[in-house]
Amino acid sequence: MPMSPNQRAKLLHLMKIMLDKSDEQNPMTIVEIIAELDAYGIKAERKSIYTDFEILRQFGMNIEIQRDKTTRYYIAHRQFELPELKLLVDAVQSSRFITEKKSEELIAKLSSLTSAAQAKHLQRQVYVAGRAKALNETVYYSIDQIHAAVNECKMIAFRYFDYDTAKKRVYRRDGEIYKTTPVTLCWSDDSYYMIAYSAKHDGLTHYRVDRMSDVCP
Repeated sequence: MPMSPNQRAKLLHLMKIMLDKSDEQNPMTIVEIIAELDAYGIKAERKSIYTDFEILRQFGMNIEIQRDKTTRYYIAHRQFELPELKLLVDAVQSSRFITEKKSEELIAKLSSLTSAAQAKHLQRQVYVAGRAKALNETVYYSIDQIHAAVNECKMIAFRYFDYDTAKKRVYRRDGEIYKTTPVTLCWSDDSYYMIAYSAKHDGLTHYRVDRMSDVCP
């Protein structure tokens, strides 16, 4: 009898269950694991789970056993430990150049690197006096474009702007396209600056990356 598609994916679902549901403080019994698999429409026997665990260990997953009155299993070591993820989350939340929306997206991705129980500890709020979040959503991608241009020694084009009292963009030079050759990125006073060679000025100049828009090669 051919194996069902769900049954073929059993090992993948088991790996996801262990990564999402288990950690040292939240180990799982075989009965709980079988119930989780059943929710995916996958039938499993105790003996097959032991075999699957061994395959996952050979793959590199650190599945440990916790023995007391009941034997339980959990993922012991991950790519990032919880204190490391907390540090990264704090850095994202306190960073001025990352917008609120992008901060939330990044923290959600960081939370996926640990168990659901530990991810709750990442829902932190860091307050930094006098530090407002950036308004420019595209700054995240502008930095990537600038890095690529620096590595490839290429020019980029962009528009440069300020904010008025109503927090609306006011483009310099009536929206004129700037063309420069990026040399490096500099972090100063909690802002990214692009240091670039300007043919117009025949020398180096700098621009705040969160004030740049429509960055392209």
